[in-house]
Amino acid sequence: MKILANDGISQTGIKELKAGGFEVNTTTVAQEQLVNYINENQITGLLVRSATQVRQDVIDSCPSLKLIGRGGVGMDNIDVSYAKEKGIHVINTPAASSASVAELVFAHLFGGVRFLYDANRNMPLDGDSKFKQLKKAYAGGSELRGKTLGVIGFGRIGQATAKIALGIGMRVIYSDPFIEKASIDVSFYNGQSLTFNFESISKEEVLATADFITLHVPAQKEYVIGKNEFDLMKNGVGLVNAARGGVIDEVALVDALEDEKVAFAGLDVFESEPKPEIRILMHPKISLTPHIGAATGEAQDRIGSELASQIISLLG
Repeated sequence: MKILANDGISQTGIKELKAGGFEVNTTTVAQEQLVNYINENQITGLLVRSATQVRQDVIDSCPSLKLIGRGGVGMDNIDVSYAKEKGIHVINTPAASSASVAELVFAHLFGGVRFLYDANRNMPLDGDSKFKQLKKAYAGGSELRGKTLGVIGFGRIGQATAKIALGIGMRVIYSDPFIEKASIDVSFYNGQSLTFNFESISKEEVLATADFITLHVPAQKEYVIGKNEFDLMKNGVGLVNAARGGVIDEVALVDALEDEKVAFAGLDVFESEPKPEIRILMHPKISLTPHIGAATGEAQDRIGSELASQIISLLG
């Protein structure tokens, strides 16, 4: 059976699939050519990340498809229910990338409290001529230790983010309507671990209490953070979104940054992705990454291995 990994797959995943008797194709096929390619090559399994769209037209037009896999968590680029109605297996890898996304959240947070997002722009331009001025401009940083991190959405990635926060001495609060209580084990290099117990509080209480806020929610029809939510936040809050574009009202975000309600924002995802608004890209108080939350070698190996295991189990 043939597997098309249209948005790529790690060598680990390829090796395991081949060992399971599958032929793996890593050609990147353009969206408009996808149906013809699948049919001409009698593709049994289609693997995607976030780039390829698998909508009803693709599902209806490709009778050879028996499985659609998403290398990652969110499956908003796949018509999941429709595919399942047609008898197609739909799989994803919800646990594989949690640690990588959580670490990126903290890359934005550490960079935010020490102004790295701005210093890295200005040092190449003025570091040789205005060193003392820049030193003074970036001298008012703060520490994360002892501060409160508010987590909106406390699934696997939200909890992985909480683990890092606890490890560096932050207080963690969270809001999740589906997870009323959670226990988190924080493991250390020497085999020791500590367990922390949490209970969900209202989103409004998280917004009003937290020094830093991070979002870990699926794609939504409405904004999770809009003008009303910004109004509830403490002055000088830091905000990170490495979840999905469109969960933050970016117009309201820019206004909150201009009003100094928000001290800085870290964005890995964008409302108008893959063409973020220029006002977002050029804003001096926004730390930017191009949707790379799961893009580490370790995470991709775990994703590839987890996909291969599920495919072999379902189709082997």
